[in-house]
Amino acid sequence: MKKTYVTSMPNRIGAFLKASKCFSELGINITRVSYNKAVDSHTLFIDAEGTEEQLQKADAELMKIGYLQNTNEKTSIVLLEFCLKDVPGSVMDILMLIDKFSFNISYISSQENGTDYQYFKMGLYVEEPERIAEFLRDAEKLCKVRVIDYNSSEKVYDNSIFYNTYVLGLSQIMELTPDKSRELLVQVNLAMQTLDEQGLSPYRTFDSISKFAELLGVSKGERFSPRITNHKITENTEIILIEPPCGSNTIIIKSNNEFLFVDSGYACYKNEMTRVLEKVVPDFNQRKKTVLITHADVDHCGLLSLFDEVITSFKTALCLKKEYEGKNGYREQNPLHKPYISICKLLTSYETTDPGKIKAVWNNVENPVGALTQIGFYDFGDLHFEVYEGKGGHLPGEIVLIDYHNHIAITGDIYINTHGLTREQAEYNQYAPILMTSVDTDPELCAEERKAILQRLGVGKWQIFGSHGFKKDYSVNL
Repeated sequence: MKKTYVTSMPNRIGAFLKASKCFSELGINITRVSYNKAVDSHTLFIDAEGTEEQLQKADAELMKIGYLQNTNEKTSIVLLEFCLKDVPGSVMDILMLIDKFSFNISYISSQENGTDYQYFKMGLYVEEPERIAEFLRDAEKLCKVRVIDYNSSEKVYDNSIFYNTYVLGLSQIMELTPDKSRELLVQVNLAMQTLDEQGLSPYRTFDSISKFAELLGVSKGERFSPRITNHKITENTEIILIEPPCGSNTIIIKSNNEFLFVDSGYACYKNEMTRVLEKVVPDFNQRKKTVLITHADVDHCGLLSLFDEVITSFKTALCLKKEYEGKNGYREQNPLHKPYISICKLLTSYETTDPGKIKAVWNNVENPVGALTQIGFYDFGDLHFEVYEGKGGHLPGEIVLIDYHNHIAITGDIYINTHGLTREQAEYNQYAPILMTSVDTDPELCAEERKAILQRLGVGKWQIFGSHGFKKDYSVNL
């Protein structure tokens, strides 16, 4: 049995030795340790492996020596900017006020800017948050004071309780439970350790994670306003395109009063998407609902719980089954991507899918030839699709559906209309490449797949429906 301990240890010689002895005496093996004084001078992460009984005893011992964090402890980091006259000793009054309130300074930065004033940025570690307002009132009598949002674009990272403060902000935005917040804390540390081992700065990545969470949060509830458009295909068939601000589109094919859904969006928008689907699809809750998944990414599979049947390729079904069993999916099999995918799943409330309702309707392609390989057909109402599987440029198991008679193509994330993104979609799409190095597993191969899709379209006017952005009108001439 494995467990991650988030310990809060005194910053003194022998602190880790004391924790190590605790595990050693209980016969527990330490499999990972992460500590970075420049990031957080108190928090140390320990992955331990032992029996359930051994780990329970370790819980008690670490609690006894005060190494386990008390989640009920009221602590806060406040980042402030003081505008001081650029004269000798101007900061003394502020320092004396900080001392009067018994606040600890955990971060300080200042630099002259060629004016008569100098801006001091300070991080204050406050054990009694209710005293912050009183401190600010007194400080404003001395100089102008600005409170800096911890998750703002300013590259200020505190070096005292960074993890707790950072994760608390993300958890509040997405309304995570305490258990999910603790798991998020561990994944944030894993991301930090991954960056550290590569010699990379954490600032851009962690700022992007914050922006990602902010974009998810700002679109929830009444503010969830997807672009919804209707597209006529045949006399009896239309496509309803639902484009949320964040995550994948949901395509609804309506043919002779039957409905097929393609991709599902993020799980954190379950209530919002349910209300939309109930308006768009008559008797939505009473119907048997089938969804076809283009590939196994988090933003495409987040709402599979709303559906009775899930149609996938062989590889996508295998990936979803692995996740259900607690194993790594395709994205997480890359150790550099794993922490960020885990963070994304936690922030978006992702849940695995019961394999019992997943139906892989096409055979596996063992040795595909070319960027796209035809794996079969799929008929729905008036539509007759040829189904192609990509070679894994974006993600293994990805599929493309092409109806040559009605000139429509459903292309997943292999081909999207980048010029048809809303402002919100374009902003959201900035952050995935930063978080995962690239949204594509193999960018060069994915480019080949995009080219192969267009080469397969015959002469005529086509409607291409990707999983992000508006429909693409595309003409092929003789």
